[in-house]
Amino acid sequence: MTDILEIEDIKADHAPNGKIAVEMFGQSTPGVYAAILMDVRMPEMDGLEAARKIRSMDREDAKKIPIIALTANAFDEDAKRSLQAGMNAHLSKPIEADHLVRVLGELIYEAESGH
Repeated sequence: MTDILEIEDIKADHAPNGKIAVEMFGQSTPGVYAAILMDVRMPEMDGLEAARKIRSMDREDAKKIPIIALTANAFDEDAKRSLQAGMNAHLSKPIEADHLVRVLGELIYEAESGH
């Protein structure tokens, strides 16, 4: 995933689990991150819980930052759970680079323009 982002000249930080992802976002300067790619299955704290915790933070960017679920599960119920947890999109693995970049671009544009 980071290789795809690097090819597109997108800088990425990596969190080995959901707990660390929440900590990284919480300790960052608001606006540093344009989007979050969240694996649904992670140790210590899964992506759904991590997304809920980020969305509940008392900072403006926590409500609007695009969070994209990445999962091996393509079932409608899994996508529904991702959206209920506060994620903006649900992408099933294997993820096509063009599709990922397009979704990122659309969601970041929407978040930054307020649409």
